[in-house]
Amino acid sequence: PIFIFTFICMTYDETLDYLYEKLPMFSRTGAAAIKQGMGNIERLSEFLGNPHQKFSSIHIAGTNGKGSTSHMLAAVFQVAGHRTGLYTSPHLQDFRERIRIDGEMISKDFIIGFVEKIQPLIEELEPSFFEITVAMAFDYFASKNVTMAIVEVGLGGRLDSTNIITPEVSVITNISWDHMNLLGDTLEKIAFEKAGIIKAGVPVVMGEKNPVTAPVFVAAAQAVNTTLSFASDHHRMTDFKFARHNLVAEITRLHTDEKTSYTLDLPGIYQGRNLVTVLEVLKTISQVWLIEDNHIHKALSEVKKLTGLFGRWELIHEHPEIFLDVAHNEAGMKAIKEQLEISNYHNLHVIIGMVKDKEIEKVLELLPDSATYYFTNAAIPRALPALELSEKASKYKLRGHIYTNVNIALKSAVEESEKNDLILVCGSVFVVGEVDRNMNFAEHGRI
Repeated sequence: PIFIFTFICMTYDETLDYLYEKLPMFSRTGAAAIKQGMGNIERLSEFLGNPHQKFSSIHIAGTNGKGSTSHMLAAVFQVAGHRTGLYTSPHLQDFRERIRIDGEMISKDFIIGFVEKIQPLIEELEPSFFEITVAMAFDYFASKNVTMAIVEVGLGGRLDSTNIITPEVSVITNISWDHMNLLGDTLEKIAFEKAGIIKAGVPVVMGEKNPVTAPVFVAAAQAVNTTLSFASDHHRMTDFKFARHNLVAEITRLHTDEKTSYTLDLPGIYQGRNLVTVLEVLKTISQVWLIEDNHIHKALSEVKKLTGLFGRWELIHEHPEIFLDVAHNEAGMKAIKEQLEISNYHNLHVIIGMVKDKEIEKVLELLPDSATYYFTNAAIPRALPALELSEKASKYKLRGHIYTNVNIALKSAVEESEKNDLILVCGSVFVVGEVDRNMNFAEHGRI
């Protein structure tokens, strides 16, 4: 049967249902939802009057860190007084998290009106969910007179819908293993897809320098005659400490040996690498955009409050400490392992759920076998069933029980914990997104 959706008195919830049911969505179904090529986004943009041409932007790709880097940059531009759009994906709990202006989520009324306006083209083109959200974000930014939009790539770069923009600077945080079924089975192939955001006359900032992939980016920049800088060649985190759940990072400018201390409200030690990238981006555009040092310091200390970033070594409870982190691939789990090595706790409890198309074994082999595990899965078709995850984990001597959802797992972990234990929820954006942050942990604990 063919279902015809009409927008007579359509509510916000009905509009979202239409988008979720009508459009293929990667987070639910995986590779089948990907629409290769730029044709759809070009048609959608043309229909909307090419809104992506009406604001300045910074484009951010990379395997890990692009979300944190995007939010940090958005915070800086907000504090500096620029009307700042931020487009990221996926969302954790609310669809509107994807599209923000000055930290405020897109209005429900705009979403309803946008979908109503573009519905005939949806029926004709059958675009992906992601293509529609990109078009929606750019239409929203243009309609609200955004002066700078920070735009995070969804997947890859070359064929990503966001690649319709011509930004002030292109940023690639790093390259590691992820989405090999879509981007290629070597780091060079993955790098080639990410390098697809490099454009003539647009300077490029690379976050981390990898000897395997660096030549790919150098060649891509040379091919279009633009400049390329590696942030790690210019800045380095040379010291750090934790203060009241903030990361205090000492950054050294390598050519002058000048040291500057920054306080981040994102306490993960891996944020030092993202900070270095952010500083190089700001240096690159400093002749065009007036950003003062005090803007940078203030913004970095309030990223979460200013932009709504969550799920990055995020502390949601103390005694026991409960952290949420969206790490879900090999590089992300290496960062988590590094964080755990410098954390103080008595026993470690790990609540983990993953999706089927990740390099699951490479993640599991990095996890400590001394922890107690709580295997679960998100409520999406792409989720790897908790039983399968548990069976795979047993090869690495990771032992624990199976739970039907993350909140049952979390209650159990709290019940099993002492005050000086650490509980970590990780493995999937979707598992972290389903955590009930309003849970009464004291009800379940031993305290």
